[in-house]
Amino acid sequence: MEKEIRPLKLQQVKVTDPLFGHYINKVSEVMLVHQWKALNDDLEGTDPTGCIKNFRIAAGLQEGERQGVVFLDTDLYKWIESAAYCIAIGSGTQFEGKIDQVIDILEKAQEKDGYLNTYFQITAPEKKWTNLVEGHELYTSGHMIEAAVAYALATGKEKFLQIAMRNADLICRVFGTKKGQIPGVPGHEEIELALIKLYRWTRDDKYLKQADYFVRQRGTAPNYLQNEIDGRKGPEFFPEFRNYSMKYAQAEKPPVEQTEAEGHAVRAMYLYSAMADLAKWQQDKEMEKACDRLWDNMIGKRMYITGGIGSSGFLECFTTDYDLPNSTNYCETCASVGMMMFGQRMAALKKNASYYDTVERVLYNTILAAMNLEGDRYFYVNPLEMIPQFCTENTYMDHVKPARQKWFSVACCPPNLARTLASLSQYLYACDEKGIYINQFISSTLSVDNSGQEIFVELKSALLTDGTVDIGISTLQATDIRIRVPAYAKDMEIALDGEKLSYIADNNYAVIALKGGKHRIELNMGIHPRFVAADHNVRADAGKVAVMHGPMVYCLEEADNGQNLSDIYVDTDANLLKGKAYEEFPGEVPAIEYEGYRVKSVGIEDGSLYGEARFTKKPVKIRAVPYAFWNNRGIGEMEVWQNISI
Repeated sequence: MEKEIRPLKLQQVKVTDPLFGHYINKVSEVMLVHQWKALNDDLEGTDPTGCIKNFRIAAGLQEGERQGVVFLDTDLYKWIESAAYCIAIGSGTQFEGKIDQVIDILEKAQEKDGYLNTYFQITAPEKKWTNLVEGHELYTSGHMIEAAVAYALATGKEKFLQIAMRNADLICRVFGTKKGQIPGVPGHEEIELALIKLYRWTRDDKYLKQADYFVRQRGTAPNYLQNEIDGRKGPEFFPEFRNYSMKYAQAEKPPVEQTEAEGHAVRAMYLYSAMADLAKWQQDKEMEKACDRLWDNMIGKRMYITGGIGSSGFLECFTTDYDLPNSTNYCETCASVGMMMFGQRMAALKKNASYYDTVERVLYNTILAAMNLEGDRYFYVNPLEMIPQFCTENTYMDHVKPARQKWFSVACCPPNLARTLASLSQYLYACDEKGIYINQFISSTLSVDNSGQEIFVELKSALLTDGTVDIGISTLQATDIRIRVPAYAKDMEIALDGEKLSYIADNNYAVIALKGGKHRIELNMGIHPRFVAADHNVRADAGKVAVMHGPMVYCLEEADNGQNLSDIYVDTDANLLKGKAYEEFPGEVPAIEYEGYRVKSVGIEDGSLYGEARFTKKPVKIRAVPYAFWNNRGIGEMEVWQNISI
């Protein structure tokens, strides 16, 4: 195949950005420490997870009954993957000893044929590979493989990788259409991505072929997952699966025939990411066209302004076009992680920077909002409107929490956040044989030997304050620099070594041919705070606007604007002014200030719920803060979409 666009090694990039650097530092300083305590049943104020203990039981190192959800093993694997990325960027050496000790336990727990899954080894050994719909064996193996590859890349140690490869080899033997094999597919996609990563490490075609099998077999007739459900006559692990739909698992039809983003949003993102990888690695145009259709449907009709996806609290699903409620939505943090993965892969497949606009949208909003500034509290669900007193248990709002949580019984999101932030540099830059791609405007340095020549980049970003970016580049030979032109930068200006540069965007990249030597590129995005509206088919946002500045979505909080935020109306002709940044928030990101009105019903008699339609209208000063920071100043109301005054 032709030379690929590939991300750089984590060791080659150092993030210096005051905003994202804050969160990245929290991974090694707080998140991994906090999560390690949870895995070891030592996190004060939370129920024991049993995660590490389960592996010790499976290894014969202690006795007891297994605890936790069937896929609990993955919490450890994602923790290892996150720690491996921290080791790679120089902030996680303190975790290496813990990881090596855990790997010794994993080696003892693994069966001779390569099988490793604490639930089915301890609790139900006779049921291995019999419940692919709910059992998550392949999903769990996928996260183990991803962690093992990450640890090998970070340290050069391959003991864990050998464990993972034995498991992957078992999967290749067990699943397929040959005589004696199980013609099954995973209920929860993930193994596909992992096998492709393993192929990239080993260049062993069997792993790529197995990933391709799992994607292409999905949704074919006879439908393996449907037959499994029919034979079992009821859910084994998850009661909510009683009315399980093949759409939920993206298995109603083969993925290459699918046209709409369907079902469980996280599963969909993992599947679509694998499809994009396969389309690239196998130059599969049919798969590429399917990815195009699914991407266009998702971002054009089923994505929130924050980049969140999955509008239904029931089964964490996509629903239908333009169904985007703001207070009852789900927008799982893991789905946002998957969205970034899918966008990155589409950019590499299509060689088009526009996909990174969506990656950026997700990163600056949902990803950052999903954890607190201290790094020890997390959102699983990411609403766009919050009235705390409505978020009561056993109601339609039960899934929405008014504050970030210390831990979860199903804790996939915290370690997923950690591995995303620790490996953030993979989303900033890429390269091919022609040169360097700059995909995000996050302050950082890059040092790489690309096609035999050393290239050094120092990027200083003031994107969120004054919309400028300064890029210093040193290269011994001629090279190309491709810089993403964001959709919100309508009039982006570029100066090269002090001279204004005319450019023509190629696939949304400004291509600059540099001679050997030192150069300075200055970008002026020409961005200002702006009101944004939704398509008129989004009924939840009719007659409303949101505020954005660059990629950042803003929201109103009770802390600044008082209660009953729904009383506030804004005039879209109002001047949006950048206000002083809050000292407690990182990155010196400005607040946005503007004039509006409070409209209050005053025709209701005391004790009545309804009455005469009379209203007062009073001018108010409105202060909006980045959605990324909401709920860091205590519990209170929040809303992204605001009523307009006409």
